Amino acid sequence: MNLETLVTEYPQIKDLITEQPTFWRNPDYALKADLPFSKADIFDAVARLDRFAPYLAKVFPETMVTNGIIESPLISLDNMQTAWEQQNHHELAGHLYLKADSELPISGSIKSRGGIYEVLKFAEKIATTHGSLAYMDDYSVLATDEFRQLFADYGVIVASTGNLALSVGIVAATFGFETTVYMSHDARQWKKDRLRENGVTVKEFNTNFSAVIPKARADAALDPNIHFVDDEGSNDLFLGYAVAAVRLQKQLKEQQIKVDQDHPVIVYLPAGVGGSPSGVTFGLKTILGPHVHAIFCEPTHVPSVTLGMMTKLNDQISVYDIGLDGLTAADGLAVGRPSRLAGKVMRTLLFGSVTFPDNDIYRYVAQLQDTQDIIVEPSAAAGFTGIAPTIKNMPAFNTQNATHIVWATGGSMMPQSEREANYAKGQQLLHQPKKVLI
Repeated sequence: MNLETLVTEYPQIKDLITEQPTFWRNPDYALKADLPFSKADIFDAVARLDRFAPYLAKVFPETMVTNGIIESPLISLDNMQTAWEQQNHHELAGHLYLKADSELPISGSIKSRGGIYEVLKFAEKIATTHGSLAYMDDYSVLATDEFRQLFADYGVIVASTGNLALSVGIVAATFGFETTVYMSHDARQWKKDRLRENGVTVKEFNTNFSAVIPKARADAALDPNIHFVDDEGSNDLFLGYAVAAVRLQKQLKEQQIKVDQDHPVIVYLPAGVGGSPSGVTFGLKTILGPHVHAIFCEPTHVPSVTLGMMTKLNDQISVYDIGLDGLTAADGLAVGRPSRLAGKVMRTLLFGSVTFPDNDIYRYVAQLQDTQDIIVEPSAAAGFTGIAPTIKNMPAFNTQNATHIVWATGGSMMPQSEREANYAKGQQLLHQPKKVLI
């Protein structure tokens, strides 16, 4: 299908082509569909993470406080909500929260869920098939020389713009796997440095992520002992992300937040390739039910999931096909072609999506630090950009009983120099006039 035909059939593509901030509502939302995963798959992933908890607590001391469980807090943002209302000249009637995956242990991002989970599953397969591990063992035994020597015969390869590389790279190298990361031009230097400090081989390419991932996939296929973590279509990554819903359900209960027809929960998720927000959304819809609604948030220069879902072409179309450059300061979102899984599984589960200009996320980075003393990287502030267009288009979500959760996807591992530069840029932008969307 050529572009002219697509624009005729899906007129909102014009807004994507001209890099206009866009709200897209999914016309297939809540239709019945056969999904490739089930609630049982999520609980299988939960159980595997529980088995590995003693190992994680032993090799990553920062997880000892949670007994080896990788989880982040749900934080009420009273001060940030007031600042958001002042900036947008509009009341947010419900309550605003942050799901702070920026504080997840080990790699400091949402990728600590899926990326680490996939490496754990690979390690378990090797240890039970070729080693002496039994399912009822204390998995901290995997930190011994016996298993490190076993794992040294195997490798892990992943392609990433940054955060997935950190989660996969750090954990795979800790097990003893020969670990190689393929990185696109969007990757931050500090992330490459951190990986190398952890014994990971980093291969750099002066091209975009969509061009790098086939190289990584092809190289991994040359050796049967190498496991390829496929950000474009991995079931294991997807289910690792979905575990978030089980943990969030408990946090909502602890904070007495209802989820029902009269108490909708709207969740705003940054989207790059689409794997992590899709996994989280699948988990939320499966565990919490029909009254939690997910909004994906993407840069105007890289609206890959929005484009794929809007046209129903999913991974068969990229932002470059409509003339976009794919460039954004939100390095974790700089993915021109969406996941093979994302659009297909999200077809009936995603409420909608928004696109935003880069300057907006810098403003929210600074505002969040000023009001709540919480530091996130620019891409992790993307969720805040989704609130205004969502409540403008869906007034029913802007009620006293609504709960708005911004999913902060990364940031705690940033060097101080990066934090200061992001904050300074955000402060400068906050003092410039901003077009109000409401």
